[in-house]
Amino acid sequence: MADSSKTEQATPQHRKKARERGQLTRSRELSAALSMSAVAGVVCLMGRVALPHWTRFFRTTLELAGQNSIEPNGPLLFWSSVEAMRWVMPILFAALAMSLVASLAQGGFVFAPESLSFKAERFSPANRLQQMFSLAALSSILKSLLPFAAIAWVGIASICGHWGEILGSSYVDARHFTSLLGQILLELIWKSGLILFAWAGVDYLLLWLKNEGDLKMSRQDIRDELKQSEGNPESKARIRRIQRQMRRKQMIKAAETATVVITNPTHYAVALRYEADMAAPMVVAKGRDYLAARIKEVARLHDIPVMENRPLAQALYKGVEVGDPISADLYHAVAEILVLIYKAQTELRNREAQRRASATQKPQVRPQ
Repeated sequence: MADSSKTEQATPQHRKKARERGQLTRSRELSAALSMSAVAGVVCLMGRVALPHWTRFFRTTLELAGQNSIEPNGPLLFWSSVEAMRWVMPILFAALAMSLVASLAQGGFVFAPESLSFKAERFSPANRLQQMFSLAALSSILKSLLPFAAIAWVGIASICGHWGEILGSSYVDARHFTSLLGQILLELIWKSGLILFAWAGVDYLLLWLKNEGDLKMSRQDIRDELKQSEGNPESKARIRRIQRQMRRKQMIKAAETATVVITNPTHYAVALRYEADMAAPMVVAKGRDYLAARIKEVARLHDIPVMENRPLAQALYKGVEVGDPISADLYHAVAEILVLIYKAQTELRNREAQRRASATQKPQVRPQ
């Protein structure tokens, strides 16, 4: 009985493991039907020249047998064996080749060492008898009897159809009877071939449905396979969380080297760094909400200018990754901010210099 919990289709990994175990959809009926069709085709091709050839061969053999004695190692038996093999080998080769092609077409070449491993239960007579007298064995026998019954019915129908000609064959010569017999056999062969092919298709479909049912998995099986192949989801989530924390710490540290921080002003914060030898300003840190607040706090602690520009902050956050220079369409807006910052820093330095200069030039009052 099928497991009701196995409702999910098999994953590629599960199918791969099943293939390594040799669990494939392969119909012996299809291989047998194709092999028989190949044999029938080769026999038909060879039958065109078989009758005159074998007639000459047997006539020559009888003449040599009358002239020489037949010895076990003599040339007569040797050449007779060679001639028989010359006609038998193409039939055997066609059957073998078609059987191999059918097997490869139904799943390719599979080497499953697990199926060849030693198992003591395979040598148990009790298990063997249980398999022989089981429902599976009975169903296999009944399944084999169905095409046999159909072929038997076709044979009886063919004989009944030619019954009048068979009764009248006693009044004709041997050649006419041979032709009639060949016609009946040919009709029986191609009708039987159609039956075998139709049954092979049904058998393959049933085996495929059974194999797909056996390969189905439960949700727990899929989760277990995911844990084995990709790791525990909880552990992966923990690793990703640690990685995010490390990236945030690195960005907070990199924000200390920023030239300016552009804000939304509350949701976004992007830290830019620019030096004279740079081709374009570079984003060293960016964040939203909590991370944006941390970046602005770092900017206040290290006296980094914070400028509010909502469109520019959103464009930088969405369009530029950390560690990349800004795009060309943002050059003008960023340049304006940098110019303002440099002007403000220059004025601040000038005021500081003037204050220091005025402090050094103040006259000193001498005591009386």
